[in-house]
Amino acid sequence: MKTSVFLFFTVLATGLFGQNQEVFLKDGRPFLLGKITLEAFEKEPYRNWYQKSYLDYGVDETLIRLFKLKLADCRIQLFLGTWCGDSKREVPRFIKILREADFPLENLEIIALDRRKEWYKKSPGGEEKGKNIKKVPTMLFLKNGTEINRIVESPVESLEEDMALILNGDKYVPNYAVKKQ
Repeated sequence: MKTSVFLFFTVLATGLFGQNQEVFLKDGRPFLLGKITLEAFEKEPYRNWYQKSYLDYGVDETLIRLFKLKLADCRIQLFLGTWCGDSKREVPRFIKILREADFPLENLEIIALDRRKEWYKKSPGGEEKGKNIKKVPTMLFLKNGTEINRIVESPVESLEEDMALILNGDKYVPNYAVKKQ
């Protein structure tokens, strides 16, 4: 019952306030929840970690050329936690790669998941349901609405190498591979 009431009010608030919903823990620490835009990373405290990881990352342009055309045909769902160290490291790098590959960012859906115990790794809109999201970040690569593969928590080799394998149809098993529901 508690969860249903929470989800009702969270969905209501998301509908009223749009994207980039910020939630505060009892100790005052904020995190983002639900569908967010890249603009959410422009404000503090998210800007601090996002910009550092984004600027510090050196993109492998040679590898990007191997998958750039195939990437353009994809949609991507990116599940993250703005409270998660792995998300803070990998998401800015991933976004930088997408930009370098001229990926149409309107084909990127970013969903920030909850960190509170009773709603852990859930979103107000339920976008994670049926997708077996166990670790964040999780980057789902979709073609024609069907998942072709995913990167889970961190790349096996590098983001660019993993993306090249996924997009070129080569054998790729993500870290923490889970059975599909």
